[in-house]
Amino acid sequence: MTHAEKNSMPRFSVLDLSPIAEGTNAAQSFKNTLDLAQHAEQWGFNRYWLAEHHGMPGIASAATSVLIGHVAAGTSTIRIGAGGIMLPNHSPLVIAEQFGTLESLYPGRIDLGLGRAPGSDQRTAHALRRNLVSDADGFPQDVLELLDYFSDHPKGPVKAVPGTGLNVPVWILGSSLFGAQLAAVMGLPYAFASHFAPSQMMQAVEIYRETFRPSQYLAKPHVMLGFNVFAADTDEEAIFLASSMQQAFINLSSGHPSKLPLPIANYWNSIGDGERTLLNQILSCTAIGAEEKILEEIKSFIAKTEADELMITSQIFNHHARLHSYEITAKIHHKL
Repeated sequence: MTHAEKNSMPRFSVLDLSPIAEGTNAAQSFKNTLDLAQHAEQWGFNRYWLAEHHGMPGIASAATSVLIGHVAAGTSTIRIGAGGIMLPNHSPLVIAEQFGTLESLYPGRIDLGLGRAPGSDQRTAHALRRNLVSDADGFPQDVLELLDYFSDHPKGPVKAVPGTGLNVPVWILGSSLFGAQLAAVMGLPYAFASHFAPSQMMQAVEIYRETFRPSQYLAKPHVMLGFNVFAADTDEEAIFLASSMQQAFINLSSGHPSKLPLPIANYWNSIGDGERTLLNQILSCTAIGAEEKILEEIKSFIAKTEADELMITSQIFNHHARLHSYEITAKIHHKL
């Protein structure tokens, strides 16, 4: 019996970078984020995560815990969380207090995903000023410290108020084998960033499942995988919509991060072989098309990975088109 046969069909969740589209600003992005979260709740998505990035012109979710509070206040049942908080940027105590506050305000609905990258370039990471040197090497110790703040009887002399004794599920996020090993040894759920860094996905998932140790937090391994969806009424329209994110990745890879660009017709044929190769590598965990094509792509991805949960991200320029893409994805989930 395979892992997939032992479990029900994967749940679908939403990853929102609160994109700032060309010609708009963060205020509009936050309105769109709340609107999407409210629709996602109606459509039956399991959780809604926001990600910490800094100094990115096209991403508005830098103050992630603040935005989580805003979205949680405007919804009522869907889980809201961080996918993730970049822990090297913060002291574990501050994050324990922030998410202890969120859990106290919205009990039973808050998730805390943790990453060890800064979510920015080195100059921006330095400006965040937690430390003058990278703290990524101290990530495992920081995670242990954070977990202790949430425990009923913290070992350390410092208490997180609010935080102590609260049930805030902690996830390990990653795009390499390190996170898989850490999540396994700590017995925590694991989310892999396959939506933009898929190269080590299968190896990381295998390591996590094979070396997982049951813990007080989790009895068996739980794998969430990032997956891009650009769904529309026709394949042609979906290809058009996907060009915004493709442009954004090319801009970022060339050292010129941008707001989410307007979609361009026939974009794929307008770029060089090198750029197409890059996009094929970065966006290999992606489905672009009308409902039937998306359904087949998602089925294939689930069969390959046996994921417990898919974290769907749809970086689409037009907000109504983005809503429609998630609506189609929700319909697909009911068909699986």
